[in-house]
This record gives sequence, C-alpha cells and structure tokens, in this order.
Amino acid sequence: MSRILQFFHRKRSILLFLFLFFFLGGYGYAQTTGTGSPGLRIDVSGANEEGDLGLAIQLVIAMTILTLGPSVIMMMTCFTRIIIVLGFVRNAIGVNAAPSSQIIIGLGLFLTFFIMGPVWNKIYDDAVTPYMEKAMLSSEALEVATAYMKDFMMNQTRQEDAQFFLEISRQGAMTRDELPLSIVVPSFILSELRTAFQMGFLIFIPFIVVDFIVASTLMSMGMMMMPPVVISMPFKLLLFVLVDGWYLIVQSLVESFNIS
Repeated sequence: MSRILQFFHRKRSILLFLFLFFFLGGYGYAQTTGTGSPGLRIDVSGANEEGDLGLAIQLVIAMTILTLGPSVIMMMTCFTRIIIVLGFVRNAIGVNAAPSSQIIIGLGLFLTFFIMGPVWNKIYDDAVTPYMEKAMLSSEALEVATAYMKDFMMNQTRQEDAQFFLEISRQGAMTRDELPLSIVVPSFILSELRTAFQMGFLIFIPFIVVDFIVASTLMSMGMMMMPPVVISMPFKLLLFVLVDGWYLIVQSLVESFNIS
C-alpha cells in the first residue's frame, strides 16, 4: 500500500509541479490577529533572488496553467494517440456503448501515466526535487522540465511536420534543441493524429473483412432483408476475444512510443 501511495504522490507532484511552486514564495504562515482570531496573509511583494521569477508573475502564470492544465495533459503527452485508437477499436467492433466513454478515458489516462512515467520521473528527480530543496531557481527548474517534455515530443514527431511549422513561422533554420514550444507542440499533435489514424485503419481491416464475408453470405442465401450487422457483430466479438484483442491493442500502443 505504501508503494502505491508513493507512486501516486510522485505522479501528482510532477503533474502539479508547473504551478505548485509558483505559490511557495507567495503565501505566508497563518498568524494571530489582535483579537486572537487566526488569519492568513498572502504576500506577493517579497524580494526574489537574482534569476528567479517574480512572485506576482508566478501567480499569474499559475492561474494560466490551472486553466490550460487539461489541454497540456491531452496535447503534450501520449493521451491523444491512445484515446483516438481506443475510440477506433470501439467503433470497429460496432458496439458503441461498450466499453463506455468513461472507461476509455480512464484507461487512456492510466496508460498515459504508465508511458509517461520515465519522463515524469526524470522531471521529478532533476527539477522538482532540487527546487523543493532550494538548490535550483524556479526558472531553472521550469527550463529543465520543459527540456524533458520537448525531448519526449520530438521523439514522436516526424521531421516533415516540424519542418512544415518551422517554414511557415519564418524563424529560420534551427537545430532540434533550439526549437521553441510554439513549433514543437503543433508538430507533435499533427504527428500524433497521423499515427493514431494509421493505427485505426489497420484495426478496421479485419473487422471489415468479417462484415464483407457476412454480407456476401447473406446475399448468396437470398436473405437480403437481414441486416448484416446483426450477424457480423457476434463474429467480430468472437474474433476480438480469440486473438486477445485488448492485450494486442495495449501492447501496440505502448510499443509505438519512442521513449529514450
């Protein structure tokens, strides 16, 4: 139980790192007022060390990140590819309500935590921990965390996609390490969509073959009024179970990501 709690504590710390540390210098301790009632003082006017972000700016950035948090999780991690592929699986089988959307999203989130684990562990060890121990400034910690996320995204991004956004931005030639997030993120999303639809196409092929065989059989038997989907759905479910479909899908998704 302690290992499980420690696991979720580390993942929670990394996910919230981008905005939690902005508040550390801004909140004072609860203090006693003249009437004896406790109070809370929020101070954003304190001095900062050289190279650190201003406290007022930290609060503004924190509010912005809280708003954009869901988009960051969906678009800057492997969640996009996973959720699209799982949606293709459900549509290919033909059972729109099984598994439900909540189950697909939950499975996608936990697969995202598993795949992104090595990256988030590096961020926790090299950025979160040094900052919490006051061995690194907030700007330095944010730079380290951003570098790890950029490296993950670039490992999944096609060179053609990054070159496309670099050309239309007219920023000139850049190396991989020099690319800004304004180029890396849209390039990564475009590559993820392309890869997800390629995997979805391959998933549909065996189920389309089953539909074609069932439809041809019904036509040859003169049962033109019988909807083919009524007959093909049990066969598609049987095929998916016999080949251990969920294991193959999850295995293909995990192995499709290039984690260095």
